[in-house]
Amino acid sequence: MSTYLDHASATPLHPAARDALRVALQDGWADPARLYREGRRARMLLDAARETVAGVLGTRPDEVSFAASGTAAATLALLGTAAARRRAGDVIMVSAVEHSSVLHAAQHHEQAGGRLVEVGVDRFGRVDPAAFAPVPGTAVASLQHANHEVGTVQPVAEVAERLHAAGVPLHTDAAVTVGRVPVDLGVLGADLLTASAHKFGGPAGVGILAVRTGTRWRSPWPADEREGGRVAGYPNVPSIVAAAAALAARTAELAAEGPRLAGYVRDLRRRLPDLIDGVELLGDPDRAPTAPHITAFSCLYVEGEALLTELDRAGIAVSSGSSCTSDTLTPSHVLVAMGALTHGNLRVSFGRDSTQADLDALLEVLPGVVRAVRARLGADEL
Repeated sequence: MSTYLDHASATPLHPAARDALRVALQDGWADPARLYREGRRARMLLDAARETVAGVLGTRPDEVSFAASGTAAATLALLGTAAARRRAGDVIMVSAVEHSSVLHAAQHHEQAGGRLVEVGVDRFGRVDPAAFAPVPGTAVASLQHANHEVGTVQPVAEVAERLHAAGVPLHTDAAVTVGRVPVDLGVLGADLLTASAHKFGGPAGVGILAVRTGTRWRSPWPADEREGGRVAGYPNVPSIVAAAAALAARTAELAAEGPRLAGYVRDLRRRLPDLIDGVELLGDPDRAPTAPHITAFSCLYVEGEALLTELDRAGIAVSSGSSCTSDTLTPSHVLVAMGALTHGNLRVSFGRDSTQADLDALLEVLPGVVRAVRARLGADEL
């Protein structure tokens, strides 16, 4: 693939993660729960990785657990808090633009007899903190740190303050932002945070679950002694070590990388309307803060899938609609909630390996692709 611009879905393994993985495969293969030498060595690697992640996220090491994915971590965060707070109520509150992992967990809770409340967003994909007021009986709320499709950053800290005043804990899905911008759980004010390693240069199969001390939480699944009783199953020590190495390395790169990627986003949004007629830019970095590496737009009279196919033939990888539901025929729930055009949608996301040449390649090919697709549909003239 000559031009990869889907780093919000998955980004290549960071060199630091690759190096750490080699070492951990050699030294961290044993069961970290065992007391013999090989087990102690694996436990030392696991503990060091936990301390690294905790240091980056502004938490204590014993507040951090590792799951099999970001989805698994988000499910545990929501359902575990709801299970522990049944006496407080049976309501899970979420924004309408949460990642499908959060929405599916909330819907599972509802199907099991609980209640679900969704809070709408404005045309930029941002919630109004005043509207995120808990209804009576709210057990837990969830608000993503930034949206996975359009990049809009949510007012997590303000919402957390309002919820805490009512005694309601807040989970934030930070899969879009961890390893991309500075993320400190204490600053955000959330009680639970989840993230996914393959989004920031770690290996796939590692999710991060942080539960602040004092937050009531109980495993919604059968109990297990691993990971402080929060995550069942044998931990993938080598991958966890590699994920921690990637996160530490990415944190050191943020000051230089953030402005560079944000510059690509600004350039793309500035040039697109002049190159393609009938383009709707989604979100607005000038009115609502956005993650520096993501932007999205929709083209009139074309299907996003058709654009993806033609761009792929040209050696350019981007995504369309929701990265987690792009294999279905349902419109993106994020764009629907925003009141945005759901057809002809493309998301472009940059990473540490992205260059100006990648952006130029996209903009060189995309106008012709849009014209060709429109011509096939008889909509080549707006």
